[in-house]
Amino acid sequence: MLPPIYADTPIELAPAKIITSFPANTFLENLAIAADGTIFVTNHEAGKIVRITPDGNQQLHASVEGKVSGLAFTLDGGLVVTGWNADSLPVVSLVAADGAVETLLTLPDSIFLNGITPVSDTQYLAADSYRGAIWLIDIDQRRSTIWLEHPLLARSNPENVIPAANGLKRFGNFLYVSNTEKMLLLRIGLGVDNEPGEPEIFVEQTNIDDFAFDVEGNLYGATHIYNSVVKIAPDGSTTIIAQAEQGVIGSTAVAFGQTPSDLTAIYVVMNGGMFLPPPTGVVASNIVRIEVSKAGYPLVGK
Repeated sequence: MLPPIYADTPIELAPAKIITSFPANTFLENLAIAADGTIFVTNHEAGKIVRITPDGNQQLHASVEGKVSGLAFTLDGGLVVTGWNADSLPVVSLVAADGAVETLLTLPDSIFLNGITPVSDTQYLAADSYRGAIWLIDIDQRRSTIWLEHPLLARSNPENVIPAANGLKRFGNFLYVSNTEKMLLLRIGLGVDNEPGEPEIFVEQTNIDDFAFDVEGNLYGATHIYNSVVKIAPDGSTTIIAQAEQGVIGSTAVAFGQTPSDLTAIYVVMNGGMFLPPPTGVVASNIVRIEVSKAGYPLVGK
C-alpha cells in the first residue's frame, strides 16, 4: 500500500538492478560518480567514503574521525565532503584522488551540514539542515559564508530531528533545494555571480532527500522513509519510478551514470529502512541502477 502522500501518484516502474549491497544498519547518505564509472559513497555514521567499481567491488577510499554526509567532485578528481569531526563540529573536508583527507574548514556557526553541489569551478553550496541555511564554500579561498538563510529552508519545529534543507542541485539559472521536514521542493533563482533570489515553493507534499536532474529538467528524487524514487517533471507532476520491491528501501540520494554507455541510468543509495523499517525489519543497504532513458544534466565543476 502506498503512503497517503503518494496514494494517487502514477506508477511507471523502470528497470532496476542491485549493483552492490552493504550490511543492514549501514547508512549510505550520498554518492558521486566519476567519469570512468567509479561510484563514491558516504557511509554516514561510520565516517567512511567507499569506492565502488562499476561491477560492484567495494573498497575503502577514505576515512574521517567523525561523520560524513554530502560529497561533490573537485576539478582535479578529488572530493569535497561535508560532515562532523570527532568533536561534533561541522567541517568541510577535501579528499584527494589518492584518498588522503584534509580538513578544509571548520564551521562552528553551522549545525548540520548536508548536501553539497558545485556552482563554479571552486565554489560550492552546502545545505545546513538544522540552521535553515545554505553556505557558500570557496575551496580556493578556504572560506565559508552564509549564502542564504530563510524560513523556507528551516524546520517547522526545531525539536524535529528530520532535516529541513537537505539535497540541493542547480539546473539552469535555478537552485533546487529539498526541505525534507516540510515535504517541500524549493526553487531559488540565481542572479549575477550566483547571488540568490527569493525562494519559492515548486512542489508541496513530496518527501525528497537528495536528487538529480536529466537534461530536460526532470528531477529524480529519493524519498527516504517512503522507500521509493520519484520523477518530478518541469511542470511539477510526479511519477513513482521505483519502489521497495526494486531494492530502494530507505533511499537517500540519486546520481546519473557518467560513462558513455551509462548516461541514461541513475544510481540510488539507501540505508535499508533504518528510520522507518519495513515490516520485515531493517534490510541491507543497496546501490541500485535504474534505467530512465534520459541523460543526466552535467554539473558545473564536477
